[in-house]
Amino acid sequence: MRPIRVRIGVLGLALVAGLAAPTAATAAPEAGGAAPAPTVEERRLDGEVPREILRRSGFAAVAPAFARGLGRADSYREARRVVEREGAALWRRAVDRVQGRGPARGDLSRDDDRPLYWARLGMTRELRTWEPGFGLSERQRAALLTELERTSRGQTDLRLPRGHRDGHGKGVKRVLLTGFDPFTLDRDIRISNPSGAVALALDGTVIDTADGPARVETAVFPVRWADFAEGTVERALRPYLPRVDLFTTVSQGRVGRFDVERTNGAWRGGFPDNDNVSRTETVPVADPASQPQWTTTTLPYAAITAADTGRFPVYDNTSVTEIPAGGDEPVVRPDGPTPGSTAREGGGGNYLSNEIAYRATLLRDRLGLHGTLPGGHVHTPVLQFGAGNTDPATGALTDPEFVRNRLDIVAQTRAIVGVAVSAAGADRD
Repeated sequence: MRPIRVRIGVLGLALVAGLAAPTAATAAPEAGGAAPAPTVEERRLDGEVPREILRRSGFAAVAPAFARGLGRADSYREARRVVEREGAALWRRAVDRVQGRGPARGDLSRDDDRPLYWARLGMTRELRTWEPGFGLSERQRAALLTELERTSRGQTDLRLPRGHRDGHGKGVKRVLLTGFDPFTLDRDIRISNPSGAVALALDGTVIDTADGPARVETAVFPVRWADFAEGTVERALRPYLPRVDLFTTVSQGRVGRFDVERTNGAWRGGFPDNDNVSRTETVPVADPASQPQWTTTTLPYAAITAADTGRFPVYDNTSVTEIPAGGDEPVVRPDGPTPGSTAREGGGGNYLSNEIAYRATLLRDRLGLHGTLPGGHVHTPVLQFGAGNTDPATGALTDPEFVRNRLDIVAQTRAIVGVAVSAAGADRD
């Protein structure tokens, strides 16, 4: 994900409705007042395109079934059990659909990441607007929503095999990979995020590399500034970084190319998120007094860019935008930041893709793993619709070129991970 000055790509609104929007589960009003209203992001569910995505993927019944489960809960403890169970089930169902297990239940191609996104929003809207008879405090509702986010994003389903970092010899290499939700939905509500598709396609899979088999575990993150400020990235990754052999955060970047981002900057550029909220500020992290302006990749970028991994070119992107030491105006530096400068854009811009890369690599460094753990950020190409399917008002939900582009991006990301694992192993040897 990059700021608005970089072309994000095609896309627009379309299509025929087939389903009524999910209705909120209701009972008696909660003690202390009515339930909150749906968010900006959740209100997009009322559009025709989200309903068609849900219908054509077989995910239309997810939110109503979740609402019925909530309606049967007679205590906060029981509601939490429902949330944990159904959130995890949604993640596994989405992974299974993409990886070809079980019936597709719809005519959308199995590689599609969008059903997970819209079904999750249906569930969060049900939970946010739920008014149980037993009463639910703001704090309890917030805790339930957080648990639903974590479980339905795969963040509680990271199952790493034993490996040498656990004292079990060489073993299977362990890779942690993250993706993102669709974004810029007001520009085109049909949009799919290839990084989310990558996460669903690779979760729990094994890649054969020159350094042996590598097990990939994945999770996805929201496109919301507030969640990042509240530490969602650090909470999800901190238990696992000391145990993996390589990690990469992944997001959609530029048209027609992959980029391995060399440097990440500590600046939020203000581009609106999925709730149409803007933030322009230094990236908020714990212990800001020790916060660096820049962090760097430890992925084997030379090996990745030299390898033939697929049809899209792969670049080692070293450019940043900085305010030089003693200066007051931003300057583009093609070869990376200069000493004492202040970040305005990392190689991946100043949106949430840069921020997840900054947070993950800062966490790596604060855990003392900079010299031993390869990790960084990969930007995929923009996922584009076919040449005849670019009109925002009349375009179709999918087309053969759109599917081919997504499948090729997924396959090439998988190949990039394989090269990275092999190169990192060679460096260790």
